[in-house]
Amino acid sequence: MNFIQGIRYNFRGLILGIKTPKLLFWGIFRFCVVILITIISASLILMYHQDILGFIWTKPASHWILWLWYILSWLLAVCLVSISTVISYLISQILFSVAVMDHMSRITERMIRGETTEAESASILKTFGYLVSQEIPRTIVPVVLSILIMIIGWLTPLGPIVAIFSSAVAAVFLAWDNTDLIPARQLIPFRTRFRTLSGTLPFHLGFGLPFLIPVLNILLLSFAPVGATLYHLNRTNNPLPQKRPLKNHDVMA
Repeated sequence: MNFIQGIRYNFRGLILGIKTPKLLFWGIFRFCVVILITIISASLILMYHQDILGFIWTKPASHWILWLWYILSWLLAVCLVSISTVISYLISQILFSVAVMDHMSRITERMIRGETTEAESASILKTFGYLVSQEIPRTIVPVVLSILIMIIGWLTPLGPIVAIFSSAVAAVFLAWDNTDLIPARQLIPFRTRFRTLSGTLPFHLGFGLPFLIPVLNILLLSFAPVGATLYHLNRTNNPLPQKRPLKNHDVMA
């Protein structure tokens, strides 16, 4: 049931985001920027497509095996585009998406309970630095490790099983990157938030599973903070926690 709820909250956030003008603007803005960065990075990577292909396999002269070379060329292009998509997502997260995600979460929270949780005595720069610091253990490292595990798995007999497992791990952490927005803003310690994740794995797997669908995942990720905020507010029965100042050790947590 929690797995199904995860999928439902993902699409509930998408629907609410489309219906709400402010959320629609920021969702489309994030979507367009990710697409733009993806196109730029894919163009740069594909410039070396022929060089990489020539290094792997020189174009054969025999027409009997030439079709295998074309298949390899196509698969290599797909892999390069996929890599550029992941790189674009990670770059956008570090540069600006963290701030956009938090802003969309604040809009949703304000719509639901009329007020947002703020950190006292924290400048915009310090708050942004804190949000970025949470992205590294929450998304960047897990996603990169999942991709590396998947690549290594292809070289072993257990490749399909490893690929499924690594994809599931990536989906869970992509979901947590969104459901953790409010707890991180409330300065709850990282260990506590991670324990919460470990206790809600079925939900996060369901929430993050649609993120594995090519092309559609870019749209869903653009509005994911909305559904994740709805989930968190419903799970905590919309309490308004007591504010506390942002301290230096919180930024490093």
